[in-house]
Amino acid sequence: MLDKLSREERLQLMRFVCSFAWADLEIQPKERKFIGSLITKLHLNADEKAQVKAWLEVPPEAEMLDPQLIPRAHRELFLETARKMIAADGNVDPEEEESLRLLEQLTA
Repeated sequence: MLDKLSREERLQLMRFVCSFAWADLEIQPKERKFIGSLITKLHLNADEKAQVKAWLEVPPEAEMLDPQLIPRAHRELFLETARKMIAADGNVDPEEEESLRLLEQLTA
C-alpha cells in the first residue's frame, strides 16, 4: 500500500509519523530507527529525507497535520503506521495514546 502513495501523501504520512514520535516530547532511538525504515520503504528522495530529518529536530507544525486531509483510501494505512510508531520504542505513553485516539476519531 505504501507504493500507492503520491509524493505529497508520502510526506503527509511522514509528518504524522514524526508528530507521533514527538507526542511525549522526545524521540527515542527505536522511534528514529522506525522512521528510518519508513524512509527506506517509501523510497524518499534526498529532499524528502532532509525534510523528515528536519521534523526529527523540530516537530511538524500543527497546521500541517489536518487529519481531514488524509485521503479516505489511505486513512487506515495512516492509522496503522501511527500505531506502529507509538509502539516502536516498546513504551506507549499516555500522550501517544491520546494522540492516536484523536486521530482515530478525526478520520472515522
